[in-house]
Amino acid sequence: MTVITPSPSRSRLTDPFARPRLEITGPDVRGAEEILTPEALDFVTDLHARFAGRRHDLLLGRQHRRDRISNGADPQFLPLTAGIRADPTWRVAGPGPGLEDRRVEITGPTDRKMTVNALNSGARVWLADHEDAMSPTWENVIGGQLNLFDAVRGQVDFTTPEGRSYVVGEQTPTIVFRPRGWHLTEKHLEFVDRAGQHGPASASLVDAGLYLFHNAQALIDSGRGPYLYLPKLEGHLEARLWDEVFRFTETYLGLRYGTIRATVLIETITAAFEMEEILYELRDHCAGLNAGRWDYIFSVIKNFRNRGPRFVLPDRSAVTMTVPFMRAYTGLLVATCHRRGAQAIGGMSAFIPNRRDPEVTARALEAVRSDKRREAGQGFDGTWVAHPDLVPVALEAFDAFLGDRIDQRDLLRSDVSVSAADLLDFRSAGGSVTDEGLRGNVSVAVRYLESWLRGVGAAAIDNLMEDAATAEISRSQVWQWVHQGISTASGTPITAELVRSELAALLASVERFDGDRFDDAADLFEQVALADDFPTFLTVPAYTQHLVAGGR
Repeated sequence: MTVITPSPSRSRLTDPFARPRLEITGPDVRGAEEILTPEALDFVTDLHARFAGRRHDLLLGRQHRRDRISNGADPQFLPLTAGIRADPTWRVAGPGPGLEDRRVEITGPTDRKMTVNALNSGARVWLADHEDAMSPTWENVIGGQLNLFDAVRGQVDFTTPEGRSYVVGEQTPTIVFRPRGWHLTEKHLEFVDRAGQHGPASASLVDAGLYLFHNAQALIDSGRGPYLYLPKLEGHLEARLWDEVFRFTETYLGLRYGTIRATVLIETITAAFEMEEILYELRDHCAGLNAGRWDYIFSVIKNFRNRGPRFVLPDRSAVTMTVPFMRAYTGLLVATCHRRGAQAIGGMSAFIPNRRDPEVTARALEAVRSDKRREAGQGFDGTWVAHPDLVPVALEAFDAFLGDRIDQRDLLRSDVSVSAADLLDFRSAGGSVTDEGLRGNVSVAVRYLESWLRGVGAAAIDNLMEDAATAEISRSQVWQWVHQGISTASGTPITAELVRSELAALLASVERFDGDRFDDAADLFEQVALADDFPTFLTVPAYTQHLVAGGR
């Protein structure tokens, strides 16, 4: 009699007691032992076992919806959820302890120096960013978690090898952590399911899971709480999944129900049509919404890229927050939030000061001052800045409107009436496509990608703070202009050949240095700006080809 021994994978298939697990495939990095403890990995494994399948289904739904829009079906306010919008009785939980006053929030990555600078900035909130402002090298992912662990416990002071000390003061902002979006994976961790199938981990579940596991109770003990910013949501079903993650986490960690609070970035055109439903799904865990202006513009371009010249936006610099379709989006956000007891947080002006150039600084301060006064006048409860020197400017603008109040949620904006046509009126942007706009898009995207490939996810370029969202606008505009046969205001047809010539001119003009990544960045730019098919996110091929394959 012949006995056949099943292979290990086959054994797992038939073993009802096989447990899912996470396997570490990334290189050894500082902080891994403290962050990737067996207990933490068990928790993140359980998150994957329960929610990874639903995440996958929702991402497929995104693709189907994007295809429908590209083929001519406009987004709309959902008929099936009209009852939720019509019901005046429900409210969200609102801000948790330490999150009541959000008039100025500083954003930035979680490296050690930026952590100390953010904590000392004087802002009311620090958006600790593992998304658009972080290049997700394995070292950055784990190092950021370690820095947050230390920041929560007041032990983040450090001294550089050159002897410069960074010390955190007594008054620090409330931390709101932004994990990576549902669409991203963490390929330095592999999830192995009960059937023995291997796949990359969900970056969202890794980031949020590790942060909450290590810090939730310590944050509560400090008088604040575990708070998150949720990026890139495209609809209310994605918000529902986050709410289920929070419910499970609170039970697993022994937290009181509703302790976790989330602020959702409305930074996609489809989410703009489901703001109220997103609040409803997260209502017991929701603090508010944020107007993520740069990703919102990118989402418009991405979804309508094939719909003809009527859907082509002008130069990025011409798409300001005062153009009608952007005012409609932000006005609807404020009105929706305040009707449901939620905070409405404004976006980030890209202008930054230059301490070596007083003239540049003066222009930046005036631009930011005007932007923040406009947001406060619209009824926003707070806003973002990207540099500590901008905190006083934003505070002054919001103090003038708030006075002794902590927010403006009492301002219901009953004057706001926004239709689907208002949100989709992209011609109202005005402006034109120019030779300078094309050249600027090529320059910004390539220089940002070069920085990102070196592990720096927030880069000062031409006195603007650029991150993945602004780079996405730049490359997606180029893709759309080429594929829609657009000519510049001076009559120059925008072709792939013209873009390649601009790319070559840029590479010939930039100052090169040892270890720079300009050649890789230029190759990536060609992939994401000139390919026949539109890559959904530029960071996806960049991550796979360089940060993972390159051993980072």
